[in-house]
Amino acid sequence: MAHMCRHFTGCMSSCAGWVGLIVATATNDWVTTCDYSVATCVRLDELGTQGLWAECVIAPALYHCVSLSQVLSLPAYIQTSRALMIIACLLGLPAILLVMMSLPCVRLANDSSAIKRRRALVGGVLSLVMAVCGIISTVWFPIGTNQEKGLMAFGFSLYAGWVGSGLCLVGGSIVLCCHGSDAARQTNRENSFYYSRKAGRAAPMDPPANHGKSVHV
Repeated sequence: MAHMCRHFTGCMSSCAGWVGLIVATATNDWVTTCDYSVATCVRLDELGTQGLWAECVIAPALYHCVSLSQVLSLPAYIQTSRALMIIACLLGLPAILLVMMSLPCVRLANDSSAIKRRRALVGGVLSLVMAVCGIISTVWFPIGTNQEKGLMAFGFSLYAGWVGSGLCLVGGSIVLCCHGSDAARQTNRENSFYYSRKAGRAAPMDPPANHGKSVHV
């Protein structure tokens, strides 16, 4: 029961992390930028937000966004962050399906414990890959923006990416730990069955020494 609860917790954590990565990828409030000095931006009340797909200007009477559609002219950190976040979002669906189908409470046709362990292993590894892609993107993007422009604050999209990456990391680690403990439990069960069968074999008994004498008598 405890094993199934841990496995289910890892599955739900990976699923929630996947949702966080999708939210971070789809929204554009990654960082808050300032084209002037911080004091000038505060006095003019004019700030900018930048994400993977658009760059916006926020003012009291203005909210204007420009789409970052010129792929070849974009900086390397934006292109790499886009690619990594898209990869993480695409890997989320097979990762969640594999982890869910490896739950002990899910039964499929011609299913065995070895197949379930293989599914859990692949699903856990995919969740860790999602976490690595999200961490690289959400760390590299603000660093690159700070080098190119003046970085003032982090946006909610970046926080969603951090939380999603952390949940995928935790969920994938839990699933892989459950896979390792399940494999060790299966090995111990097979070894105990082998030794119990070996100990249960009856050794042939030698005939009693006085058996021949009793027959002649």
